[in-house]
Amino acid sequence: MNKETLNWYKEWFDTDFYHILYRERNLNEAALFMKNLTTYLNLPDNASVLDVGCGRGRHSVMLGEMGYTVRGIDLSESNIEHAKQFTSSRLRFDVHDMSEPYGDHYDAIFNLFTSFGYFDNDHDHIKTLRMMKDALKDNGFGVIDFMNVTEVSSHLIPASKIAFGGINFHIERYEEDGHICKDIRFEHDQTPYHFTERVKAYSLQDFEQMFEEAGIFLLDVFGDYKLNKYHPTRSERLVMIFK
Repeated sequence: MNKETLNWYKEWFDTDFYHILYRERNLNEAALFMKNLTTYLNLPDNASVLDVGCGRGRHSVMLGEMGYTVRGIDLSESNIEHAKQFTSSRLRFDVHDMSEPYGDHYDAIFNLFTSFGYFDNDHDHIKTLRMMKDALKDNGFGVIDFMNVTEVSSHLIPASKIAFGGINFHIERYEEDGHICKDIRFEHDQTPYHFTERVKAYSLQDFEQMFEEAGIFLLDVFGDYKLNKYHPTRSERLVMIFK
């Protein structure tokens, strides 16, 4: 079975294999990021937060535990089904396409861990930015945490093999048509699988242009989860604060 789709994220994120491959994500680092980010934004104790592209809800849960009222949205039905186990009076999850309008208004809107750049054209990415802008309160802040494409491109590892959960994942990384791509091949129960991740290689300058088109004002830029100054070639991340 060869699992490839044009809109790769719709199927790949809906599989357990995705979460097996990425299960080593650093929860302590994510918790530190949420603490640094909410402190920097000076969010009120009862702030409302929208987590756009929430996955299985790890950031949403952390924010809920910090006392915020959180709504997490994601296109993956299986991710949201998993996340709903954490539902509480402060925490809710919905299946939703981030490029489409979403009701209510929030003190903060987060799009984290490179949960952007998946669509096939720039228009849908600009629609997503407009959705976030329109869902912000007048004094609210938006945050996009994206890869630093210059750093990623210069340190791209062409091929590697990762073994998790009894599965050997064979991974190839490359750049193609303005995307950072990752081919992922493996077998499970004697069935071969192949998924390809394709994320638009947006630079800070690309985001600035899209922000202008979406009517968004960029306030600040950081280069890692400790909120250190952004450096175009050395920073690990591209963390943008806007309104």
